[in-house]
Amino acid sequence: MPDVVAPAYEPLGGDRHRHQGREHAHPHLGPHRHGVHPPHAHSHGLVDESIKRSRDGVRVVLLSLAILALTAAVQAAVYIVAGSVALLADLIHNAGDALTAVPLGAAFVLRSRRAEQAAGVAVVAAILLSAVAAGLFALLRIVSPLAPTHLLALGLAGVTGVLGNALAARVRLAGGRRLDSPALIADGNHARSDALVSAGVILSAAAVALGAPLADPIIGLIITALILRITWQSWQTVSGRHGHGH
Repeated sequence: MPDVVAPAYEPLGGDRHRHQGREHAHPHLGPHRHGVHPPHAHSHGLVDESIKRSRDGVRVVLLSLAILALTAAVQAAVYIVAGSVALLADLIHNAGDALTAVPLGAAFVLRSRRAEQAAGVAVVAAILLSAVAAGLFALLRIVSPLAPTHLLALGLAGVTGVLGNALAARVRLAGGRRLDSPALIADGNHARSDALVSAGVILSAAAVALGAPLADPIIGLIITALILRITWQSWQTVSGRHGHGH
């Protein structure tokens, strides 16, 4: 009986390819390891998760930056003609909030959790500085009262602040939860609170229209107190004392 030569075994569904000059097949798909020294792992057709995370993070940061920059620009134009301290406090805070996109964006570009945590600290510092500046302007206006003008435009600037911050908060919170980023979540939470802060500008315009010009710097001080509260809440999130952090 002639010898029967068994056909060379080739796994079903295998994908033949070469590694370091040796051709072979795999009976499986996706990530796998090879015994060639040194052993290594690779995958076919997949995008590294850190790259996807950094790209998504940068998109979130840039979108929120655009929203808050537009909000601050509108409020700055109204402040020039209205001179409201309450609006100035909100404007300073919104402008500072928009600038926090710089360290956050850099952290995502670097794909570094440590840089991201440092960016969260920078966010908190920016909120604190905006509160101090707003409080000083409010105190100066109480000492030297000056009623704001163009009250209709002032009210609309407050509405702009409410809508801009609410939209930025939605973008940041959604991105922060999706990317598991305490820095983005902290920024989103305080942007959500800023929507309520901006409502103080609307209240100021109404109070001045009713004949209470001193209400404007007083509301400016209330806004300052709210910003300080937001600062504390954001610090708890960034430092990992509230919710979960890294």
